[in-house]
Amino acid sequence: MLVGGTFSAQLVPQIAALLTKHGFSKQDIAAFAVVSGPGSFTGLRIGLAAVKALAEVLGKPIAAVSLLEAVAIAGKTRGRVVAALDAGRNEVYAGEYEIESVTKRISERLLTQAEWIVSAAGRTAVTPDRKLADLAGTAGLAVEEIQRPGSDAVARIGWRKILSGETISPEALDANYIRRMDGEILVKNSS
Repeated sequence: MLVGGTFSAQLVPQIAALLTKHGFSKQDIAAFAVVSGPGSFTGLRIGLAAVKALAEVLGKPIAAVSLLEAVAIAGKTRGRVVAALDAGRNEVYAGEYEIESVTKRISERLLTQAEWIVSAAGRTAVTPDRKLADLAGTAGLAVEEIQRPGSDAVARIGWRKILSGETISPEALDANYIRRMDGEILVKNSS
């Protein structure tokens, strides 16, 4: 487990230790799968910087996986679904997906809870967040509450993307924050 505040300093040594523990070396890595967001600015920045550096040094491709995509796929519902994550501040990270033999992203955006309820009408809402599941149920929406997708789910999605050639270079990897950073919001509001 990585302790807060020292995460960035421990990340690469922890990866090296994990490889060694399982009898692998960095040369055995064929590609990287990484969550590109949405999430905390600092967490995404640290994780993506590490993956960019490793992929660049090793010359390996990257499969970027949206956490909303992982939520949508984790549900059992097929067809058009709305994946939802609590974004705090009475807001929701919402991703609309078409889930069939392949997953197609329709949109990802930040909505108020009220906007999310309206946008999810007629679709199944998939969420790991009890508060959002309860809100959707109270509003009469079809809702599927799931466990929050872990690294294993991200690895499976990433592997499918790697096999289908849906990869990017380290230079092209960017965070999917959806919400602007607090500093950007403060600067805009004070202008």
